[in-house]
Amino acid sequence: MNRIILIFTFLITISNIVIGQNEWTYYSNPEASGWDSTELTNFNKYIIDSTKVTGLMLIHDGKVLFEYGDIKENSYIASCRKSVLAMIYGKYVDNGTIDLNKTIEELGIEDVKGILPIEQKATIKDLISARSGIYHPEGYPGGMQQFAPERGSVEPGSYWLYSNWDFNVAGFVFEQETQKNIYDEIEKQLAIPLGMQDWNRSLQVKEGDTTISKYLAYPIWFSTRDMAKIGQLMLQKGNWNGQQIISENWVDEMIKQRTNYKEINNNVPAFKDTGVNFGYGYMWWLFEDMQDDRFKSAYVALGAMGQAIAVYPELNAVVAYKTKAIYNRSNSIQTRLDVLRKVVELYNKE
Repeated sequence: MNRIILIFTFLITISNIVIGQNEWTYYSNPEASGWDSTELTNFNKYIIDSTKVTGLMLIHDGKVLFEYGDIKENSYIASCRKSVLAMIYGKYVDNGTIDLNKTIEELGIEDVKGILPIEQKATIKDLISARSGIYHPEGYPGGMQQFAPERGSVEPGSYWLYSNWDFNVAGFVFEQETQKNIYDEIEKQLAIPLGMQDWNRSLQVKEGDTTISKYLAYPIWFSTRDMAKIGQLMLQKGNWNGQQIISENWVDEMIKQRTNYKEINNNVPAFKDTGVNFGYGYMWWLFEDMQDDRFKSAYVALGAMGQAIAVYPELNAVVAYKTKAIYNRSNSIQTRLDVLRKVVELYNKE
């Protein structure tokens, strides 16, 4: 009987590692840290009147400065999933389990419509930097293949294009090379160590049309406050409460420029004239050519409809926001970027 009680107590302890630990603390006086309370009020009105955001958190110095909407509900984070995948890659790149220089051919990658000889030279590194040159149809929509060159016309590594085929195959490769499930690794590497308050493993299910491509997507469901923890971990260079969750070297590798904003704006005209220029690292977007110094070294995970995890090292700040898909609410690209700019404009401290 005592053994049963001990086991039950152990299980309760384990569950509490994820639920209810590392809860956010809140500022009592935002202005003391350089944030204008009047402007924060105006920002709140802007979100209500001009966006369809359903949850937002602004973190400064590791504490909650501002929040809006339902920050506890789990919902689909769209392409932010790719940045999360990049994070869990690090452990296995660092220990040599994943060799980023392995080619598609060496990995045994094939698909419904075949892989061309030129495409077989693409590496894992090319996949996670969106430079594979493989424009096989996506079995899960969300890429930008409408802007793709003719298939087989570019050398792998020579041309940037945001393609869900690359990212879905990157997920498959992760599991093939590590023999680990993506969602189990998110739980082990991120949800438990960060004390995510709303993580629910049962919500995480792969999707895709295997008649188009056999490589499934790995949709992820997070709450806004758990998204913010992802951003805070990145801001802290992979360290959480003194524990190095992700190596600092891998954090730097993820946000190192692999593609500059000029190439992205040229290859995908939708980004031109938005007021924000993005470069690209390993599945993270990099703010570039911004006139405001507060954007220096900033980067962001972005998802359709209005999902973002943005990190601003110059401000020691993180913003996470989302738009719950089930409500059929969606923000334009311009609105999504405007939210990220307005956050920076709230900070006035010299």
